[in-house]
Amino acid sequence: MLIIILLIVIALVAWSLHLMQEAIGQQEFSLMLAGTLVAFSAAALMGVYFLMGNYVGYIAQISHNAVYTSQPFESLAWLSEPLPKETSSSESLEATQNISIDAT
Repeated sequence: MLIIILLIVIALVAWSLHLMQEAIGQQEFSLMLAGTLVAFSAAALMGVYFLMGNYVGYIAQISHNAVYTSQPFESLAWLSEPLPKETSSSESLEATQNISIDAT
């Protein structure tokens, strides 16, 4: 993959230099601007390639260092607990009134 991207970057740089030579020969500012933009795109392509290479390496390192155990995760522990008994609204109202009476 690096060879393909390197060939693309070399082609972009060669095209940029060609545009800049034409700009000097014809005294044309727009060709110089186009050559500069093509050169910046080649540099950006290499920058993105190296940034993504570092990111993918980092993610791969994290996945290799992960330790998997047979115990459930703490954040998912509630899945193994039984569901609470459903109460009607009148029962919950009575329970709330009993708590408020006991507190006084």
